Order: sequence, then structure tokens, then C-alpha cells
Amino acid sequence: MGKSKRTPDKEQYTALPYAQLRSPAWRSLSGAAVKVWLELHTRYSGGNNGRLHLSLNEAAEILGLGKATVQRAYVELAEKGFLVLETQGNWYSRRAHDWRLTTKPRNKFQGKDPATFDFRLWKPPAKTKHGSNSDPSNN
Repeated sequence: MGKSKRTPDKEQYTALPYAQLRSPAWRSLSGAAVKVWLELHTRYSGGNNGRLHLSLNEAAEILGLGKATVQRAYVELAEKGFLVLETQGNWYSRRAHDWRLTTKPRNKFQGKDPATFDFRLWKPPAKTKHGSNSDPSNN
């Protein structure tokens, strides 16, 4: 019996729950951040969360973005709770950072740590009032 071919209905996919799509954190993401987040999901195999790699150079090349834009996307995703930096990479050793997706569980030793969904805690910055606080009618 030969190796079975993968059919389209058995391909991996990434769920995008409405609660995530409607969250203030998701709705505030830049397009570059969404692209980086989706690309990191293509590297998730079910047991490697916390060890996901995507270098700035590789992301820039495959996503059609500049390296500075990719760097800002990573910062944005971490600040808004979609990614957690597990292990810092090393440029001299040519090793990319290890990332954890907060929307997926992480295998830790024999058990599993559940997804943390940190993005649910993110709040948009408070809006500032424009103009002065003085009342012009008092002049």
C-alpha cells in the first residue's frame, strides 16, 4: 500500500474564532502584523508552540515586507497579546527567536499548557482630549 496523498479536506487550517476577530486587539492590528501572525500559524504543527521560528529576513522575503515593518509587526503582536517571546534569538549564531502563539496550547514536558489568549487582556489606549481646558467664555 502506497503513501496516501493529502486531500484538500484533510489539510491543516487556522481557525479564526469570532471572539478573536471581534476583539479590540485584533481589530487594531496592522496588515503586516496579521500577515506575520498567519505565517507563524503555518509553522505550528501541534507540538511546537513556544519553538516557532520566523526570522526577519525570511518574513520580509516571503511576505513582501521590509525588515523594519516585520520588526514592528512582531512588537505589535507581542504588545497586543498574540505572541510571547519564549527564547531570544542570536544574530551571531544565526538563530531566530522562539515564539509562542497565545491562541494555541503549548506542550510542556508530557502535559499540555492550555492556550492563554493574552490578547483578551489588551485595551486600546485612552483617547486624549484635543484643545485647551480653558473656557473661552470666561475671557
